[in-house]
Amino acid sequence: MFKKILIANRGEIALRVIRTCKEMGIKTVAVYSKADAESLHVRFADEAVCIGPAASSESYLKMDRIIAAAEITNADAIHPGYGFLSENAKFSKLCEEHDVKFIGASPEMIDRMGDKANAKSTMIAAGVPCVPGSEGVIENFEDCEKTALETGYPVMLKASAGGGGKGMRAVWKAEDLKDAWDSARQESKAAFGNDDMYMEKLIEEPRHIEIQIIGDSYGKACHLSERDCSVQRRHQKLTEETPSPFMTDDLRDKMGKAAVKAAEFIKYEGAGTVEFLVDKHRNFFFMEMNTRIQVEHPITEEVVNYDLIREQILVAAGVPISGKNYYPQLHSIECRINAEDPYNGFRPAPGKITSYHAPGGHGVRIDTHVYAGYMIPPNYDSMISKLIVTAQTREEAINKMKRALDEYIIEGVKTTIPFHRQLMDHPDYIAGNYTTKFMEDFKMK
Repeated sequence: MFKKILIANRGEIALRVIRTCKEMGIKTVAVYSKADAESLHVRFADEAVCIGPAASSESYLKMDRIIAAAEITNADAIHPGYGFLSENAKFSKLCEEHDVKFIGASPEMIDRMGDKANAKSTMIAAGVPCVPGSEGVIENFEDCEKTALETGYPVMLKASAGGGGKGMRAVWKAEDLKDAWDSARQESKAAFGNDDMYMEKLIEEPRHIEIQIIGDSYGKACHLSERDCSVQRRHQKLTEETPSPFMTDDLRDKMGKAAVKAAEFIKYEGAGTVEFLVDKHRNFFFMEMNTRIQVEHPITEEVVNYDLIREQILVAAGVPISGKNYYPQLHSIECRINAEDPYNGFRPAPGKITSYHAPGGHGVRIDTHVYAGYMIPPNYDSMISKLIVTAQTREEAINKMKRALDEYIIEGVKTTIPFHRQLMDHPDYIAGNYTTKFMEDFKMK
């Protein structure tokens, strides 16, 4: 087992990893930018190393500084959390070269699944259902036109190196294809330094449902059931729940088997998520695989009583998994609390938190790094907290979330708490009748 783990991240996920490490008797090292000197992950780690100024490009993305911090503190493993370097094959390789265990996917696995077109062709080979469309990268616009005709409109153009909705364009008719092709490539080039595109059939009224998987170094994988992530704004998730209100026992069994098949086909090691689009007829199609821990992992932990960070560490240390699949025994909902103004287009709202009171009670969990007096820097993602509630039924979970949101006080900055409170009263949400298009018609009151 590892003696000391450096957490190459910040905020709530860094604190989340530190907590599990402490429970396992493992020493921790925090790295931080100058903007995060007062963050709780710095305070609660056994050691902390400043790695640069506020800009993530000069701190949390500086691989050489993070490796140097691991070396001077004698850390024998690095946990990357999510975001930043968590799916960076070069960083995973650099850890290997410096004899520091990267608690995540191998460089080869990240490369294989990080490129969306390559991931799709791999899943086709594995026998996992995929959205009809191009088999790989589209070479030129002439091939793009041909593929669109073969696939049938509407289609979705996607950046091969994409994520977060960048480089994606829905195209409903042939005359709009050229403009979409040009603008998607330009956006992808600017965001990822890569303008490779692929195409898929546009799934109408889709649900975004993902399966949590764990694979070990012996080729074995298991799943921990699904999370429904369909409430999104500009392809960014706002709230998640498990089990999905759209799920049936038969669909869960089929999707779980497909996710395990995918993981075992590529001999995946670590925690990962196989993401699917599910149409209104409950046909499901592979969308992508995330080779890291997810923001929304706590709801899975709550319904199956399972510490995913602990399992990540055990697998990285060479411990085999049980091979048992896990199924939800309770219902859990997560609301991402962002420092954003929901009444003003969800505009980011960094600043100082002047007053802070967290909700409590049975079945309420808060994952956060903020407190009264904390200054939210403008340099990073706007998520400041995750509010997770768990209950016996979905109806009870929604009522518990309403109560918890009413208790949650964050003053000094605008937050998305009012949005989530209105969401919990929305009749379509209460009925479980929502898709990835839900936010297009949502209006704040």
